[in-house]
Amino acid sequence: MPHLKLRDGAELYYEKLGGGPPLFLVPGLGGDCRFWGDNVAALAKHFTVVAHDHRGTGRSTLSRIDYSVAQMADDALQLIEGLGFEKVHWCGHSTGGAMGQVLAIEHPQRIDRLVLSATWAKTDAFFRRLFASRAQILREMGPEAYLKSSAIALHMPAWLRDHDADLAAIEAKAKETIPIPEIVLSRIAAIVAHDRREQLQKVRSPALAICARDDMVTPLYFTEELVRLIPNARAYVLPDGGHLYPNVHGAEFRRVMTAFLLES
Repeated sequence: MPHLKLRDGAELYYEKLGGGPPLFLVPGLGGDCRFWGDNVAALAKHFTVVAHDHRGTGRSTLSRIDYSVAQMADDALQLIEGLGFEKVHWCGHSTGGAMGQVLAIEHPQRIDRLVLSATWAKTDAFFRRLFASRAQILREMGPEAYLKSSAIALHMPAWLRDHDADLAAIEAKAKETIPIPEIVLSRIAAIVAHDRREQLQKVRSPALAICARDDMVTPLYFTEELVRLIPNARAYVLPDGGHLYPNVHGAEFRRVMTAFLLES
């Protein structure tokens, strides 16, 4: 399995598939690139798709550090450079979208087109309360309760109805998915602290912000704000799908993003 060694010795697990313009698919707080599922192979028909597990998650090094969105973005930048890419398209979901904002602001020469999926520029009282509750559940009740409660916010009701057995299987392996809860808690603190609202006018990459109207983690108004603040940005709003809409409406997600990335 391919890994990239970072400057401090930690390793990032990554997968690379397909041919064409490079496209980084970057997952959210869970950090595991398996989040993208069938989207990777489908997009690899048009792009060289790179997907990685964030440090502290999945098959990457489980570093016990103070996490930040800037640190996560720098890890990804090291991967871009390590793979020899001058510039990449970036599709970041949720936390991955926050990372994309950092790179587009601080390293604009590295980001070609920017897709911001179900993400935010700065947290608010709703977001802070949601993640304070999720963090408390993880600290006091453990990984299984954390995953069970998180699913209610992450998924649309109809998806939960139809995938109850799948979620139960995931919850049964919670201690494998979250072997070090302290890392997840540090990553939660990192995303709550994310704030690039006052710098988004510096983004020069063409940007597409995508979300689902019924998202209960990053509500529609976050996407509307991103489009107001980023020059040359546009929005695409799906009628439903919840926070994890790419797993619900994958074909539509890919269609809209591919058209945006390949337009002249």
